[in-house]
Amino acid sequence: MSKHLISSDYEALAEMRYQIRRYLRFSEEASRAAGLEPRQYQLLLAIKGLPPDVRPRIGELAERLQIQHHSTVELVNRLAARGYIKRHRAGADRREVLLALTPPGEKALRKLFLHHRAELRSQGPALVAALERAVQISRSPREIRARGNGRER
Repeated sequence: MSKHLISSDYEALAEMRYQIRRYLRFSEEASRAAGLEPRQYQLLLAIKGLPPDVRPRIGELAERLQIQHHSTVELVNRLAARGYIKRHRAGADRREVLLALTPPGEKALRKLFLHHRAELRSQGPALVAALERAVQISRSPREIRARGNGRER
């Protein structure tokens, strides 16, 4: 990475941060309007969106949300009390607890997902452009020139 930074490097990073924050603010407001706290929506999405080879356990979800284990347990407790998720035992020793969405949880997630998808279709191009511009900061001037000439390195 170049040691010489120019104002456009800072502008690119600031714009990326701005676009990400705009989307996150939209998400927070949409979640609250739907009667969920933002992290509750994120947990529902994380459960539904886990890759097939990842089991929906507290530890994996804490990692996906980048929060502490005990905070994830609290989110699970609140969503389970509302009937949005359920716990079930798995495995031969029955110690493993897996999480799953209930029909009301699926319904709430679907509504918010559709709202988020519409927002991404509208504001996504600006976010993508900001991310692409910010990625250029880490490239050397030679790499940028080569890419501009159609030669990716």
